[in-house]
Amino acid sequence: MTTTRTAFLIRPLPAEVLADLRRTGRDAGGQPPERHRAGGGEPLRCCLRDAEAGEPLLLFGYAPPLPPGPYRELGPVFAHDAACAGPAEVTTYPVGWRGRPQVLRAYDRRGRIVGGRRHDGDAPEAVVAELFADPAVDVLHSRNVVYGCWMFAVVRG
Repeated sequence: MTTTRTAFLIRPLPAEVLADLRRTGRDAGGQPPERHRAGGGEPLRCCLRDAEAGEPLLLFGYAPPLPPGPYRELGPVFAHDAACAGPAEVTTYPVGWRGRPQVLRAYDRRGRIVGGRRHDGDAPEAVVAELFADPAVDVLHSRNVVYGCWMFAVVRG
């Protein structure tokens, strides 16, 4: 059996978004971020790992990058309160998200939803390849299965 690999890049929460949030004190909805001490396990969108108990966090509204339109939305995300280095690797699926059920939602260039798939986190590359096999798909958003929150974006490599 031949396996083809689809090259992709992971896009976490942009460092510029966090820098702007820290500078202005306002999120994408115009609200101040909430500051929390991690209970442990909060999914951090800046470095794509779960928070460790006691880490200082920000909880705020984020609008994932999509063209203006009806599918653009604002949702809650966690990130480090202080600047962090981001994920160590962006050419492979995040280690901290393996085994974690997620939904990959597919969008076209106009920001319209054109499909998606739930996966259990064990073979996400196959789901990414399946969705990117459709030439209409421009970007994928990984979403939390229960809450629907944005986790990270996946773009073609």
